[in-house]
This record gives sequence, structure tokens and C-alpha cells, in this order.
Amino acid sequence: MNSITSGRHDPWPSNLVQGGQCHSGGVDRGLRMPLPRRGFLAGLGVLATALRNPAFGRIGNVEIGVCVGSEDFENTVRYGFDYCEPDTSEIVTMDEARFAEFRAQVLASPIRCKSYRNFIRKLQVVGLNVSEKDLAAYMDRTLGLCQQLGGEVMVWGSSGSRNVPPGFSRDRAWQQIKDFLKLAGDVARRHQMVIAVEALKHPDTNIINTVAEALRLVREVNHPNVKMVVDFYHMRLEKEEPEIVWEARQEIVHFHFANPAGRRWPHSVSEDADYYRRVFGLIKKIEFRRGLSIEGNGTFEADAAASLKFFAEMLG
Repeated sequence: MNSITSGRHDPWPSNLVQGGQCHSGGVDRGLRMPLPRRGFLAGLGVLATALRNPAFGRIGNVEIGVCVGSEDFENTVRYGFDYCEPDTSEIVTMDEARFAEFRAQVLASPIRCKSYRNFIRKLQVVGLNVSEKDLAAYMDRTLGLCQQLGGEVMVWGSSGSRNVPPGFSRDRAWQQIKDFLKLAGDVARRHQMVIAVEALKHPDTNIINTVAEALRLVREVNHPNVKMVVDFYHMRLEKEEPEIVWEARQEIVHFHFANPAGRRWPHSVSEDADYYRRVFGLIKKIEFRRGLSIEGNGTFEADAAASLKFFAEMLG
């Protein structure tokens, strides 16, 4: 039975990195940089913590991650998550010494920074000030750094990069986005990663507001390293029917999740019972087997245990 008829979800290119190791027969470039002593010792501390608390968040085929900064990487391990999702802007602005230290900490731990958010912060994808040369150089450096930390998925929401200026042709904007994604896909392929297009609610952006629009875009781009993320929070506020998850199943490589009331870490199905059950029912139906990240307001101390219990109940 093939993946389409069974609903089974496994859309990844065969050359993607897994757990920080290269599975394409090549050398993991991330292991070439010397590990500074302080970063190495910090990493050993994270590993020791993990060994005392080996019950990570994975539920069946779904890994549970959290969107936090590097300062919370150790908490990501300590509280039992499967991976960390940093802000890309933090990674690219680290100086060489800080990046080497953080990289040592990550590689000495049992988890990786598998996914990233806020891909494009300063450059433009849409409008009159688009520089393909600058975009290509930025993406090559950025994805290279993220791959060293075990990166697999780069989420492209980045509303400021794609907003359509007043009076600018929407057809031209759509074509510019497609051109950008084809370029981004080529760069991502070189770094064994995938670009995941994210739909964002109004008024955060004025283009690609629904999962259905993101799906249309990904299908038109038709690049093996350009897929999509489903963000529960944005989908819910746009009042989109959950069944779009089934329609988009072959293109989904990542999920973001938050309780739509206050965009908080989820605790209970009662927060949005019908919508929660429908979405998680579909996640199980498509046999999703990648990462689901909490992206919202909360803390490890107050929310981590309740959130991991929530995901266990919804996906178990």
C-alpha cells in the first residue's frame, strides 16, 4: 500500500540529517569544529541531567519540542523534550566563540536543535527591494550553522519579509515568493534541511494566511526541500477546518502548537475540546512521524509537565 492510499506520512528526502548525524553516507560537517572546554563541560552537565530523567516527550512517532532560546536549552533536556527549536536570529548573531560553545553543549546532549523559526528577519522576499544575491548568501550561512546543531526543518513564517506593500501586484508578490522558495529549497538541499512554509493569521501578514494557501503554494513550487508547517494557533484563529490537515498530509513536515486563548502552553483538552480532538485525531490518522513544537507563552517550571501530559493524552 503506498503512502497516499494509506494516509501514512513520510515525505522527507532521503538525504536529510537525523539527530545531528548525516545519513547520506557523507561526513557530518558539524563535527569538524573544535569543542571549547567550557562548552564541553556544560554539555556533559546536560547529558547527566538527561540520564537522570530519560523519559523524553516522544509519543509514538511524534517528537515533542519547544520554541525557546539557547539559554533554555538545558531546561529543554531536563524537562523531557525531544528537541529544541531556537529563533534563527539568535543563532546567526552569535559570535564565533558563543556559537562554538553552544554547539558543544548541543552535541554533548541527547537532543538536537532540529527545527528553527523566524528564518528571514531583515531581508525582503516581496516588493521592490528583493536581492536574490543577498538572500542566497544569508540562507547559505544560516542553514549551514543550523545544520551543525542537528537542524532538519527551517520554518519560514517571517511576515515582515513577505508582506505585500500597498499598491504592489499580488500576482507579482506570489511569483516572487515562489522564486524565493525555489532558491531556498536549493540551498536547503545542500545543507540537508527542508524549508517549511507557515501560514500566519491576519493581521500578522497579508499573504498566505491559511493552511490551504500554504498548500497551494508548496504544490506550485514543487520542490522536494520545500514543504509546510501547520501552526494550530494561526489555523484556529483563521477558523480553518481541521480537515485541511488530511488534504495537506503529504506536504506537512512540522507542527506548531499553542492554546489559542492567550497563545499559551496547552494543559487540557477542555481548553478547546472539539477543535483539539479533531486536529489530533487527524495527526494520528496521517501517521505523522516528525516534530510538534510548543510555540507560546509559558515556562518550564509552571507548564512543562502539564503540557507533556496533555500531548501524551491527545496522541497516545
